Amino acid sequence: MDWLTRFVVAVAFLAAGVIFSPETFGSLSNGENSAKLLIFLKLAHLLSFATAWGAALWATFIGGIIMFKNLPRHQFGNLQSKMFPAYFTLVGSCCAISLSAFGYLHPWKSSSGVEKYQLGFLLSAFAFNLTNLFVFTPMTINMMKERHKVERENNIGDEVGWSKNREKAKTIPKLAAMNKKFGMIHGLSSLANILSFGSLAMHSWYLAGKMNL
Repeated sequence: MDWLTRFVVAVAFLAAGVIFSPETFGSLSNGENSAKLLIFLKLAHLLSFATAWGAALWATFIGGIIMFKNLPRHQFGNLQSKMFPAYFTLVGSCCAISLSAFGYLHPWKSSSGVEKYQLGFLLSAFAFNLTNLFVFTPMTINMMKERHKVERENNIGDEVGWSKNREKAKTIPKLAAMNKKFGMIHGLSSLANILSFGSLAMHSWYLAGKMNL
């Protein structure tokens, strides 16, 4: 995932430069080339936003719930530990590309108040995903692995769906402490993910208002 990390960071700096200094990367001048560039930027923004929105919707409300209800809990956790870094990288990258394109089309200095709010929503979605990718997800995965080790020692974790963890934790202080720490970290990660999804939802409302059917 190292190359993905470098890619996300590079796109982040690009997005910041495009929003606050779009003239650095050229300007939309009159002519055929500008028309093609305009279409390309709109397409990049729309496809990147749609990908981020769709991935967030599926992972948050559909895929994760289905896997939780049908996989042994440790298997579910191990699968999520592989999927989450890829998920946050994908959504974060798409948010950055969408933010860059929207920022180029609507430079901060000349943007209306509504457009500035939309830049803020896209930036928030990107920041929340970046926080999850680099902070909460590594912490959650490490904590999960430690907790799985203690659970295996006590012959729990192979059940599907709801865990027997709470029953065992009543007699195992170490497991109870791990549950508390894991719950806090996982809760922060989930909150960041929901806030990112909410930011994308606000932008989808803006885009719907721009459609002429």
